[in-house]
Amino acid sequence: MEVKIVENTKDISCDVLIVNKFEGELTSNALINKFAPDSFTGKPGEVFAIHTRGELPSTYVMAVGFGDEQKLDNNIIRDSVIKAIKKCIELKAEKIAFNIDTNTTFGIPTIIGAEIANYHFDKYKSKKDHKISELYISKVTSDIELAKYVAEAMEFTRDLANEPAAYATPTKLAQIAQCIEGVQTEVFDEDKIREMGMGAYLAVAQGSVQPPKFIHMKYIPQNPKKRIAIIGKGLCFDSGGLDIKPASSMLTMRDDMSGAACVLGIMSVINRLHPEVEVHGIIAACENMPSGSSYKPGDILTAKNGKTIEVDNTDAEGRLTLADALCYACELGVDEVIDIATLTGACMVALGNVASGIMGNDDAFVKDLIKTGSYAGEKFWEMPMWQEYRDNMNSDVADMKNTGTRNGGASAAGMFLKEFVTDNVKWAHLDVAGTAFLDKPFKGFCKGATGVGVRTLIHYILCQG
Repeated sequence: MEVKIVENTKDISCDVLIVNKFEGELTSNALINKFAPDSFTGKPGEVFAIHTRGELPSTYVMAVGFGDEQKLDNNIIRDSVIKAIKKCIELKAEKIAFNIDTNTTFGIPTIIGAEIANYHFDKYKSKKDHKISELYISKVTSDIELAKYVAEAMEFTRDLANEPAAYATPTKLAQIAQCIEGVQTEVFDEDKIREMGMGAYLAVAQGSVQPPKFIHMKYIPQNPKKRIAIIGKGLCFDSGGLDIKPASSMLTMRDDMSGAACVLGIMSVINRLHPEVEVHGIIAACENMPSGSSYKPGDILTAKNGKTIEVDNTDAEGRLTLADALCYACELGVDEVIDIATLTGACMVALGNVASGIMGNDDAFVKDLIKTGSYAGEKFWEMPMWQEYRDNMNSDVADMKNTGTRNGGASAAGMFLKEFVTDNVKWAHLDVAGTAFLDKPFKGFCKGATGVGVRTLIHYILCQG
Protein backbone atom coordinates (compact mmCIF):
# COMPACT_ATOMS: atom_id res chain seq x y z
CA MET A 1 0.00 0.00 0.00
CA GLU A 2 1.40 3.34 -1.08
CA VAL A 3 0.89 6.20 1.39
CA LYS A 4 0.51 9.60 -0.25
CA ILE A 5 0.63 12.85 1.70
CA VAL A 6 -1.54 15.68 0.35
CA GLU A 7 -2.69 19.10 1.50
CA ASN A 8 -6.39 18.28 1.53
CA THR A 9 -8.07 14.89 1.22
CA LYS A 10 -11.65 16.14 0.84
CA ASP A 11 -11.34 16.64 -2.91
CA ILE A 12 -9.39 13.46 -3.68
CA SER A 13 -10.97 11.23 -6.33
CA CYS A 14 -11.03 7.86 -4.58
CA ASP A 15 -13.18 4.85 -3.78
CA VAL A 16 -13.77 5.68 -0.11
CA LEU A 17 -13.40 8.88 1.87
CA ILE A 18 -13.14 8.07 5.58
CA VAL A 19 -14.13 10.58 8.26
CA ASN A 20 -14.24 10.14 12.02
CA LYS A 21 -17.18 10.49 14.39
CA PHE A 22 -17.03 11.19 18.09
CA GLU A 23 -19.88 10.06 20.33
CA GLY A 24 -22.61 12.68 20.53
CA GLU A 25 -21.07 14.88 17.84
CA LEU A 26 -21.56 15.44 14.12
CA THR A 27 -18.93 14.49 11.59
CA SER A 28 -17.23 16.79 9.09
CA ASN A 29 -19.32 15.26 6.28
CA ALA A 30 -22.87 16.40 5.55
CA LEU A 31 -23.95 13.14 3.86
CA ILE A 32 -23.00 11.09 6.92
CA ASN A 33 -24.73 13.55 9.23
CA LYS A 34 -27.90 13.42 7.12
CA PHE A 35 -28.21 9.69 6.43
CA ALA A 36 -26.51 7.85 9.31
CA PRO A 37 -29.05 5.94 11.42
CA ASP A 38 -29.64 6.81 15.07
CA SER A 39 -28.01 3.50 16.01
CA PHE A 40 -24.68 4.80 14.68
CA THR A 41 -23.48 6.70 17.73
CA GLY A 42 -19.74 6.85 17.12
CA LYS A 43 -18.59 4.23 19.58
CA PRO A 44 -14.99 3.08 18.96
CA GLY A 45 -14.83 0.92 15.86
CA GLU A 46 -18.40 1.49 14.69
CA VAL A 47 -18.55 1.90 10.91
CA PHE A 48 -21.19 3.39 8.61
CA ALA A 49 -20.73 3.77 4.82
CA ILE A 50 -22.96 5.31 2.16
CA HIS A 51 -22.70 5.68 -1.61
CA THR A 52 -22.20 9.33 -2.49
CA ARG A 53 -24.12 9.13 -5.80
CA GLY A 54 -21.82 11.67 -7.37
CA GLU A 55 -22.18 14.31 -4.66
CA LEU A 56 -18.50 13.84 -3.69
CA PRO A 57 -15.34 12.93 -5.66
CA SER A 58 -15.32 9.62 -3.75
CA THR A 59 -17.62 6.70 -4.56
CA TYR A 60 -18.35 6.06 -0.88
CA VAL A 61 -18.03 8.10 2.25
CA MET A 62 -17.47 6.19 5.48
CA ALA A 63 -17.59 7.27 9.08
CA VAL A 64 -15.72 5.38 11.78
CA GLY A 65 -16.40 5.85 15.48
CA PHE A 66 -13.64 7.26 17.68
CA GLY A 67 -15.66 7.17 20.91
CA ASP A 68 -15.42 9.88 23.57
CA GLU A 69 -13.10 12.64 22.31
CA GLN A 70 -11.75 13.21 25.83
CA LYS A 71 -10.63 9.56 26.03
CA LEU A 72 -9.12 9.35 22.54
CA ASP A 73 -5.67 7.79 22.29
CA ASN A 74 -3.47 6.05 19.74
CA ASN A 75 -4.85 2.62 20.54
CA ILE A 76 -8.45 3.71 19.92
CA ILE A 77 -7.53 5.41 16.64
CA ARG A 78 -5.52 2.41 15.42
CA ASP A 79 -8.16 -0.18 16.32
CA SER A 80 -10.94 1.94 14.80
CA VAL A 81 -8.97 2.47 11.60
CA ILE A 82 -8.50 -1.31 11.36
CA LYS A 83 -12.29 -1.73 11.37
CA ALA A 84 -12.65 0.94 8.68
CA ILE A 85 -10.00 -0.63 6.44
CA LYS A 86 -11.57 -4.07 6.76
CA LYS A 87 -14.86 -2.54 5.58
CA CYS A 88 -13.08 -0.84 2.67
CA ILE A 89 -11.67 -4.21 1.63
CA GLU A 90 -15.19 -5.66 1.71
CA LEU A 91 -16.23 -2.85 -0.66
CA LYS A 92 -13.32 -3.80 -2.96
CA ALA A 93 -11.88 -0.32 -2.60
CA GLU A 94 -8.42 0.35 -4.01
CA LYS A 95 -7.92 4.07 -3.32
CA ILE A 96 -8.95 5.52 0.04
CA ALA A 97 -8.51 8.85 1.77
CA PHE A 98 -8.65 9.85 5.44
CA ASN A 99 -10.17 13.16 6.49
CA ILE A 100 -9.70 13.02 10.24
CA ASP A 101 -10.93 15.90 12.34
CA THR A 102 -9.17 15.90 15.70
CA ASN A 103 -6.48 17.82 17.55
CA THR A 104 -4.77 14.53 18.40
CA THR A 105 -1.69 13.55 16.39
CA PHE A 106 -3.11 10.72 14.32
CA GLY A 107 -0.57 9.81 11.64
CA ILE A 108 1.10 6.85 13.32
CA PRO A 109 -2.00 5.00 14.59
CA THR A 110 -3.85 5.65 11.32
CA ILE A 111 -1.15 4.39 8.99
CA ILE A 112 -0.15 1.52 11.28
CA GLY A 113 -3.80 0.47 11.61
CA ALA A 114 -4.16 0.55 7.84
CA GLU A 115 -1.03 -1.57 7.39
CA ILE A 116 -2.23 -4.15 9.90
CA ALA A 117 -5.67 -4.48 8.33
CA ASN A 118 -4.54 -4.40 4.69
CA TYR A 119 -1.72 -6.93 4.95
CA HIS A 120 -1.95 -10.44 3.52
CA PHE A 121 0.95 -12.64 2.45
CA ASP A 122 -0.16 -13.78 -0.99
CA LYS A 123 3.18 -13.88 -2.80
CA TYR A 124 2.73 -17.53 -3.78
CA LYS A 125 -1.00 -17.39 -4.62
CA SER A 126 -2.16 -17.38 -8.22
CA LYS A 127 -5.22 -15.35 -7.22
CA LYS A 128 -4.13 -12.44 -5.06
CA ASP A 129 -6.07 -11.19 -2.03
CA HIS A 130 -7.80 -7.86 -2.47
CA LYS A 131 -5.83 -5.01 -0.92
CA ILE A 132 -5.93 -1.25 -0.72
CA SER A 133 -3.34 0.06 -3.16
CA GLU A 134 -3.27 3.80 -2.29
CA LEU A 135 -3.93 5.67 0.95
CA TYR A 136 -4.19 9.46 0.99
CA ILE A 137 -3.70 11.38 4.21
CA SER A 138 -3.29 15.06 4.96
CA LYS A 139 0.00 16.44 6.26
CA VAL A 140 -1.58 18.35 9.11
CA THR A 141 0.04 15.93 11.54
CA SER A 142 3.79 15.90 12.08
CA ASP A 143 4.26 12.15 12.48
CA ILE A 144 3.22 11.09 8.97
CA GLU A 145 6.73 10.40 7.67
CA LEU A 146 7.63 8.43 10.79
CA ALA A 147 4.41 6.45 10.44
CA LYS A 148 5.27 5.56 6.85
CA TYR A 149 8.67 4.20 7.86
CA VAL A 150 7.28 2.19 10.79
CA ALA A 151 4.60 0.68 8.53
CA GLU A 152 7.23 -0.12 5.93
CA ALA A 153 9.40 -1.84 8.54
CA MET A 154 6.42 -3.85 9.77
CA GLU A 155 5.55 -5.00 6.26
CA PHE A 156 9.19 -5.90 5.60
CA THR A 157 9.30 -7.94 8.81
CA ARG A 158 5.99 -9.72 8.21
CA ASP A 159 6.89 -10.62 4.64
CA LEU A 160 10.23 -12.10 5.68
CA ALA A 161 8.83 -14.05 8.64
CA ASN A 162 6.08 -15.48 6.41
CA GLU A 163 8.53 -16.76 3.79
CA PRO A 164 9.07 -20.53 3.69
CA ALA A 165 12.32 -21.82 5.13
CA ALA A 166 13.48 -22.87 1.67
CA TYR A 167 13.67 -19.16 0.80
CA ALA A 168 14.61 -17.54 4.11
CA THR A 169 17.86 -19.42 4.70
CA PRO A 170 20.75 -18.04 6.78
CA THR A 171 22.50 -17.15 3.54
CA LYS A 172 19.43 -15.26 2.30
CA LEU A 173 19.16 -13.28 5.55
CA ALA A 174 22.80 -12.32 5.16
CA GLN A 175 22.22 -11.20 1.57
CA ILE A 176 19.24 -9.09 2.64
CA ALA A 177 21.29 -7.47 5.39
CA GLN A 178 24.09 -6.63 2.95
CA CYS A 179 21.62 -4.85 0.66
CA ILE A 180 20.27 -2.47 3.30
CA GLU A 181 21.30 1.11 2.57
CA GLY A 182 22.76 3.38 5.20
CA VAL A 183 24.17 0.68 7.47
CA GLN A 184 27.51 -1.09 7.66
CA THR A 185 27.12 -4.87 7.47
CA GLU A 186 29.55 -7.65 8.32
CA VAL A 187 28.72 -11.29 7.71
CA PHE A 188 30.86 -13.95 9.42
CA ASP A 189 31.05 -17.46 7.98
CA GLU A 190 31.48 -20.71 9.87
CA ASP A 191 35.27 -20.49 10.09
CA LYS A 192 35.13 -17.00 11.57
CA ILE A 193 32.34 -17.99 13.95
CA ARG A 194 34.50 -20.85 15.19
CA GLU A 195 37.49 -18.53 15.51
CA MET A 196 35.38 -16.22 17.70
CA GLY A 197 34.65 -19.12 20.06
CA MET A 198 30.88 -19.36 19.52
CA GLY A 199 30.63 -23.03 20.41
CA ALA A 200 26.98 -22.96 21.51
CA TYR A 201 25.76 -21.33 18.29
CA LEU A 202 27.85 -23.60 16.07
CA ALA A 203 26.55 -26.72 17.81
CA VAL A 204 22.97 -25.81 16.88
CA ALA A 205 23.97 -25.15 13.27
CA GLN A 206 26.04 -28.28 12.68
CA GLY A 207 23.15 -30.60 11.82
CA SER A 208 22.05 -28.61 8.76
CA VAL A 209 23.45 -28.45 5.24
CA GLN A 210 22.69 -24.72 5.35
CA PRO A 211 25.78 -22.94 6.65
CA PRO A 212 25.39 -20.53 9.59
CA LYS A 213 25.76 -16.79 9.02
CA PHE A 214 26.51 -14.39 11.85
CA ILE A 215 25.23 -10.97 10.81
CA HIS A 216 26.28 -7.65 12.34
CA MET A 217 24.64 -4.46 11.00
CA LYS A 218 25.75 -1.05 12.27
CA TYR A 219 24.08 2.35 12.11
CA ILE A 220 26.53 4.94 13.47
CA PRO A 221 25.61 8.66 13.59
CA GLN A 222 28.27 11.31 14.10
CA ASN A 223 27.63 12.00 17.79
CA PRO A 224 25.59 9.15 19.25
CA LYS A 225 23.85 9.87 22.56
CA LYS A 226 23.60 6.16 23.34
CA ARG A 227 24.73 2.79 21.97
CA ILE A 228 22.14 0.03 21.64
CA ALA A 229 22.41 -3.53 20.32
CA ILE A 230 19.31 -5.41 19.17
CA ILE A 231 19.67 -9.17 18.77
CA GLY A 232 17.10 -11.18 16.85
CA LYS A 233 16.79 -14.94 17.18
CA GLY A 234 17.56 -16.27 13.72
CA LEU A 235 16.46 -19.91 13.62
CA CYS A 236 15.47 -20.10 9.97
CA PHE A 237 13.90 -23.49 10.64
CA ASP A 238 13.61 -25.39 13.89
CA SER A 239 12.90 -29.10 13.64
CA GLY A 240 13.86 -29.59 17.27
CA GLY A 241 17.06 -31.36 16.23
CA LEU A 242 17.47 -34.90 17.56
CA ASP A 243 14.80 -34.09 20.18
CA ILE A 244 12.57 -33.71 17.17
CA LYS A 245 9.25 -31.92 17.30
CA PRO A 246 5.97 -33.61 16.32
CA ALA A 247 5.10 -33.03 12.68
CA SER A 248 2.24 -30.65 13.53
CA SER A 249 4.57 -28.49 15.63
CA MET A 250 6.96 -28.04 12.72
CA LEU A 251 4.40 -26.58 10.32
CA THR A 252 5.06 -22.99 11.38
CA MET A 253 8.69 -23.29 12.42
CA ARG A 254 9.70 -20.97 9.61
CA ASP A 255 8.57 -18.29 12.07
CA ASP A 256 11.41 -19.09 14.48
CA MET A 257 13.40 -16.30 12.83
CA SER A 258 10.74 -13.68 13.63
CA GLY A 259 13.20 -11.94 15.95
CA ALA A 260 15.76 -11.76 13.15
CA ALA A 261 13.08 -10.48 10.76
CA CYS A 262 12.23 -7.76 13.28
CA VAL A 263 15.87 -6.65 13.50
CA LEU A 264 16.20 -6.60 9.71
CA GLY A 265 12.94 -4.64 9.43
CA ILE A 266 14.16 -2.01 11.89
CA MET A 267 17.57 -1.72 10.24
CA SER A 268 15.93 -1.39 6.81
CA VAL A 269 14.54 2.04 7.79
CA ILE A 270 16.97 3.20 10.48
CA ASN A 271 18.99 5.40 8.14
CA ARG A 272 15.85 7.33 7.14
CA LEU A 273 14.79 7.83 10.76
CA HIS A 274 18.12 9.53 11.63
CA PRO A 275 18.20 8.72 15.35
CA GLU A 276 21.12 10.14 17.32
CA VAL A 277 21.71 6.66 18.63
CA GLU A 278 24.24 4.07 17.54
CA VAL A 279 22.31 0.90 16.70
CA HIS A 280 23.77 -2.57 16.20
CA GLY A 281 21.54 -5.23 14.64
CA ILE A 282 22.83 -8.73 15.38
CA ILE A 283 21.60 -12.11 14.10
CA ALA A 284 23.08 -15.56 14.67
CA ALA A 285 21.32 -17.24 11.75
CA CYS A 286 21.17 -21.02 11.35
CA GLU A 287 18.89 -24.05 11.16
CA ASN A 288 18.32 -26.70 13.83
CA MET A 289 18.08 -29.99 11.94
CA PRO A 290 18.45 -33.72 12.73
CA SER A 291 21.26 -35.51 10.94
CA GLY A 292 24.34 -37.58 11.56
CA SER A 293 26.24 -34.42 12.38
CA SER A 294 23.66 -32.94 14.78
CA TYR A 295 24.55 -32.01 18.31
CA LYS A 296 23.23 -34.49 20.84
CA PRO A 297 21.60 -34.59 24.25
CA GLY A 298 24.42 -34.87 26.76
CA ASP A 299 26.91 -32.89 24.70
CA ILE A 300 28.87 -30.23 26.57
CA LEU A 301 29.28 -26.95 24.72
CA THR A 302 31.52 -23.97 25.42
CA ALA A 303 30.05 -20.53 24.80
CA LYS A 304 31.98 -17.44 23.73
CA ASN A 305 32.46 -16.28 27.35
CA GLY A 306 33.94 -19.65 28.34
CA LYS A 307 30.91 -20.98 30.22
CA THR A 308 30.04 -24.62 29.60
CA ILE A 309 26.56 -25.91 28.85
CA GLU A 310 25.23 -29.45 29.11
CA VAL A 311 22.68 -30.10 26.38
CA ASP A 312 19.55 -31.34 28.11
CA ASN A 313 17.31 -30.88 25.09
CA THR A 314 18.29 -30.03 21.51
CA ASP A 315 14.95 -28.25 21.06
CA ALA A 316 16.05 -25.57 23.51
CA GLU A 317 18.34 -24.28 20.79
CA GLY A 318 17.42 -20.61 20.46
CA ARG A 319 18.96 -19.69 23.80
CA LEU A 320 22.21 -21.33 22.71
CA THR A 321 22.48 -19.14 19.63
CA LEU A 322 21.48 -16.08 21.65
CA ALA A 323 24.06 -16.86 24.32
CA ASP A 324 26.95 -16.34 21.92
CA ALA A 325 25.24 -13.35 20.29
CA LEU A 326 24.81 -11.72 23.72
CA CYS A 327 28.49 -12.25 24.51
CA TYR A 328 29.41 -10.65 21.19
CA ALA A 329 27.09 -7.67 21.73
CA CYS A 330 28.43 -6.99 25.22
CA GLU A 331 31.95 -6.80 23.80
CA LEU A 332 30.94 -3.92 21.52
CA GLY A 333 30.89 -1.39 24.35
CA VAL A 334 27.14 -0.72 24.03
CA ASP A 335 25.00 0.72 26.83
CA GLU A 336 21.99 -1.52 26.31
CA VAL A 337 21.25 -4.87 24.73
CA ILE A 338 17.77 -6.03 23.73
CA ASP A 339 17.13 -9.50 22.40
CA ILE A 340 13.85 -10.47 20.74
CA ALA A 341 13.07 -14.13 20.26
CA THR A 342 10.32 -16.69 19.73
CA LEU A 343 11.93 -18.47 22.63
CA THR A 344 9.58 -20.56 24.77
CA GLY A 345 6.28 -22.34 24.51
CA ALA A 346 5.99 -21.64 28.23
CA CYS A 347 5.62 -17.91 27.55
CA MET A 348 2.93 -18.68 25.00
CA VAL A 349 1.07 -20.78 27.56
CA ALA A 350 1.35 -18.02 30.16
CA LEU A 351 0.38 -15.03 28.03
CA GLY A 352 -1.23 -16.43 24.89
CA ASN A 353 -1.09 -14.22 21.81
CA VAL A 354 -2.18 -11.13 23.75
CA ALA A 355 1.15 -10.07 25.23
CA SER A 356 4.87 -10.78 24.93
CA GLY A 357 7.02 -11.64 27.91
CA ILE A 358 9.80 -9.31 29.02
CA MET A 359 12.54 -9.59 31.63
CA GLY A 360 15.95 -8.09 32.22
CA ASN A 361 18.67 -7.03 34.61
CA ASP A 362 17.56 -3.40 35.14
CA ASP A 363 14.09 -2.57 36.45
CA ALA A 364 13.97 0.96 35.02
CA PHE A 365 15.07 -0.25 31.59
CA VAL A 366 12.41 -2.99 31.51
CA LYS A 367 9.68 -0.60 32.67
CA ASP A 368 10.71 1.93 30.01
CA LEU A 369 10.32 -0.70 27.30
CA ILE A 370 6.93 -1.75 28.67
CA LYS A 371 5.79 1.89 28.64
CA THR A 372 7.05 2.36 25.09
CA GLY A 373 5.24 -0.79 24.01
CA SER A 374 2.01 0.49 25.52
CA TYR A 375 2.35 3.72 23.53
CA ALA A 376 3.14 1.80 20.34
CA GLY A 377 0.24 -0.61 20.80
CA GLU A 378 2.24 -3.69 21.83
CA LYS A 379 1.69 -5.32 25.22
CA PHE A 380 4.58 -6.65 27.32
CA TRP A 381 4.29 -8.42 30.68
CA GLU A 382 7.29 -8.67 32.99
CA MET A 383 8.17 -12.23 33.99
CA PRO A 384 10.02 -12.98 37.25
CA MET A 385 13.74 -13.67 37.35
CA TRP A 386 14.31 -15.48 40.63
CA GLN A 387 17.35 -17.53 41.55
CA GLU A 388 15.25 -20.67 41.89
CA TYR A 389 14.75 -20.73 38.13
CA ARG A 390 18.51 -20.67 37.64
CA ASP A 391 19.06 -23.38 40.26
CA ASN A 392 16.88 -25.73 38.24
CA MET A 393 19.47 -25.57 35.46
CA ASN A 394 22.39 -26.73 37.58
CA SER A 395 24.45 -29.47 35.94
CA ASP A 396 26.63 -32.20 37.45
CA VAL A 397 29.10 -32.00 34.56
CA ALA A 398 29.02 -28.40 33.30
CA ASP A 399 28.35 -24.86 34.45
CA MET A 400 24.69 -25.24 33.56
CA LYS A 401 22.14 -27.16 31.51
CA ASN A 402 20.23 -25.51 28.68
CA THR A 403 16.84 -26.27 30.28
CA GLY A 404 15.31 -26.34 33.73
CA THR A 405 12.10 -27.95 34.83
CA ARG A 406 9.02 -28.02 32.60
CA ASN A 407 7.25 -25.44 34.75
CA GLY A 408 8.46 -21.84 34.72
CA GLY A 409 10.18 -22.36 31.39
CA ALA A 410 10.01 -18.75 30.21
CA SER A 411 11.73 -17.41 33.32
CA ALA A 412 14.29 -20.22 33.24
CA ALA A 413 15.19 -19.29 29.67
CA GLY A 414 15.63 -15.69 30.75
CA MET A 415 17.90 -16.73 33.61
CA PHE A 416 19.94 -18.80 31.17
CA LEU A 417 20.44 -15.81 28.87
CA LYS A 418 21.44 -13.60 31.79
CA GLU A 419 24.53 -15.78 32.26
CA PHE A 420 25.93 -14.33 29.04
CA VAL A 421 25.34 -10.64 29.77
CA THR A 422 28.09 -8.62 31.43
CA ASP A 423 27.19 -6.71 34.58
CA ASN A 424 27.94 -3.27 33.10
CA VAL A 425 25.37 -3.62 30.28
CA LYS A 426 21.64 -3.08 30.68
CA TRP A 427 19.79 -6.00 29.11
CA ALA A 428 16.20 -6.86 28.28
CA HIS A 429 14.83 -10.07 26.81
CA LEU A 430 11.58 -10.05 24.78
CA ASP A 431 9.91 -13.46 24.44
CA VAL A 432 7.50 -13.14 21.51
CA ALA A 433 6.69 -16.83 21.05
CA GLY A 434 2.97 -16.21 21.38
CA THR A 435 2.72 -12.89 19.56
CA ALA A 436 5.03 -13.17 16.54
CA PHE A 437 2.94 -15.62 14.52
CA LEU A 438 -0.82 -16.23 14.67
CA ASP A 439 -2.60 -19.46 13.82
CA LYS A 440 -5.82 -17.50 13.20
CA PRO A 441 -6.79 -13.82 12.74
CA PHE A 442 -6.61 -11.64 15.85
CA LYS A 443 -7.42 -7.94 16.40
CA GLY A 444 -7.06 -7.01 12.74
CA PHE A 445 -4.00 -9.15 12.08
CA CYS A 446 -4.40 -11.94 9.56
CA LYS A 447 -3.08 -15.44 10.15
CA GLY A 448 0.73 -15.53 10.07
CA ALA A 449 3.48 -13.11 11.02
CA THR A 450 2.62 -9.94 12.97
CA GLY A 451 5.88 -7.98 12.94
CA VAL A 452 5.75 -7.73 16.73
CA GLY A 453 8.49 -5.64 18.29
CA VAL A 454 9.04 -3.34 15.32
CA ARG A 455 6.82 -0.55 16.63
CA THR A 456 8.11 -0.71 20.18
CA LEU A 457 11.79 -0.85 19.34
CA ILE A 458 11.68 1.90 16.71
CA HIS A 459 9.89 4.22 19.13
CA TYR A 460 12.30 3.29 21.89
CA ILE A 461 15.34 4.04 19.73
CA LEU A 462 13.92 7.40 18.65
CA CYS A 463 13.17 8.37 22.25
CA GLN A 464 16.82 7.84 23.19
CA GLY A 465 18.13 10.42 20.77
